[in-house]
Amino acid sequence: MVLALKDHFVWDSWYIRDGDTWHGYYLKAPRSLGDPELRHLNASIGHATSTDLVNWDQQGHTFGPAEGPAWDDYTTWTGSVVRGDDDLWHLYYTGTSHAEDALYQRVGHATSTDLHNWTRVGDGLALDLKGENAHHYEADHLVGFWHDRAMRDPWVMKDPDGDGWLMYFTARKADVAEPNAGGCIGFATSPDGYDWTLQPPVFVGGYGQLEVPQVFQKDGHWFCLFCTAAEHFSKERAETTQTGPTTGNHYLIGDSPRGPWQLAPEFLDGALPPARYAARIVDTDDGLMILGFADRPGGGDFVGHVMDPEPVRVTDDGLLELVPQRMAAE
Repeated sequence: MVLALKDHFVWDSWYIRDGDTWHGYYLKAPRSLGDPELRHLNASIGHATSTDLVNWDQQGHTFGPAEGPAWDDYTTWTGSVVRGDDDLWHLYYTGTSHAEDALYQRVGHATSTDLHNWTRVGDGLALDLKGENAHHYEADHLVGFWHDRAMRDPWVMKDPDGDGWLMYFTARKADVAEPNAGGCIGFATSPDGYDWTLQPPVFVGGYGQLEVPQVFQKDGHWFCLFCTAAEHFSKERAETTQTGPTTGNHYLIGDSPRGPWQLAPEFLDGALPPARYAARIVDTDDGLMILGFADRPGGGDFVGHVMDPEPVRVTDDGLLELVPQRMAAE
């Protein structure tokens, strides 16, 4: 009973719980495109609900590009949803424009009272790579060095150590000589969820990109989940990874949501050819569960649906691991 659409590719997803109901949001694009690589520039955001993360009721289209010209009139990509201090639901999302050929990514903001109908806050733009800390990032597209100006996949959470809000996002560090060593987890702060200040990255290195970050705490430990691909391993990371480069879901371990962060010793969930990607870990009544989209498991064609959840646990050493299916069934 995977989260799937017959006529659409489904990939990156994110989740929020309201009472007994889980709301799942996901990127979708028509399968009629043929080539699944075309999905990225034809994406909109869908919405489904579930009480068990297995059986889903589709709610249909929930958000998409603005009418142009606008900073987000081309694509609306991966984000996160939180309930704000104002009791509204807040969607933070990635946007790109036709004017920039979708090469510059920025973070947008919309609100809702019902978790389905969203209204942009102003023109929607919440954060760009500007301000006194912009020099820490690749604030311009370095044509021929990297394929875009990365600033996407915002993950927003309440600051557990204060009254404000924290945002993490996929970005790249400035002035790193090797392209595949410059990926970073970007960071921003806000007193109210509306006005954001760009901060220096909280983690840099090892990969060309650390996509779809998710920061959470469990059993007294802080984790930052992310995904990356075998072709984005730095030279050093590839040489020091015992199993060699792989594609999938990895994570950082931190002392607090502000770090310092260090790379976990082993991939949580990787495979070649790629199986599950862009995963999220949700905390349910039955413990932690991981959900991500089926990429090309077994080396076949792109699948494009969100796989059923599988259990994850925190070990005695403070690491994350998938629970073996045998143990999960007991």
